[in-house]
Amino acid sequence: MSTSTARTAPPGASPAPRRAPAGPVTQHDVVTRAPARVALALARVGTAVVFLWPFADKLLGLGYATPRERAWLAGAAPTQGYLEHGVRGPLAGAFTATSGPVTDWLFMLGLLGVGLALLLGVGLRAAAVSGGLLFVLLWLSQWPFSPGSNNPVVDQHVLVVLVLAVLATTLAGDTWGLGRRWAALPAVRRAPWLR
Repeated sequence: MSTSTARTAPPGASPAPRRAPAGPVTQHDVVTRAPARVALALARVGTAVVFLWPFADKLLGLGYATPRERAWLAGAAPTQGYLEHGVRGPLAGAFTATSGPVTDWLFMLGLLGVGLALLLGVGLRAAAVSGGLLFVLLWLSQWPFSPGSNNPVVDQHVLVVLVLAVLATTLAGDTWGLGRRWAALPAVRRAPWLR
């Protein structure tokens, strides 16, 4: 209710009822400029590739970070080598202790799930939380506070976490994605955290 309505209403009259929004809040309600929505959509698709590329490389051994003989489909473990030999800092022992097939599955499904959610523009809140957790763990596994690190405060892992938060809070899945259709589903309307 606006303050002008409250001032002009006759004494003793009840104020006019507030209208419920016609549908779910969309990105147009949050980000009002079209170029900003396009920039957010590009950031969303680019961030999707940040998750989907390592998934594909580790699954198939595309020859970039993972040679064909070290592919998951070739019988190699996508996380065990890193967890047993690549982590550093005071948390190295804790990370090494998690090495195993369950961690492989969780890591690969996390990369795939977050990447697909970002690509399609659905479930961005859940993707931001799970992808953010994954990247915080990767950041900690490299212990950026040790001498010789590139940047002890903000590196690419932290930037991805921040971008995920921006994408989720600006409803970036509505532009070039399925975010609006997703938001209109009854289950998503009942549980906004699925948005």
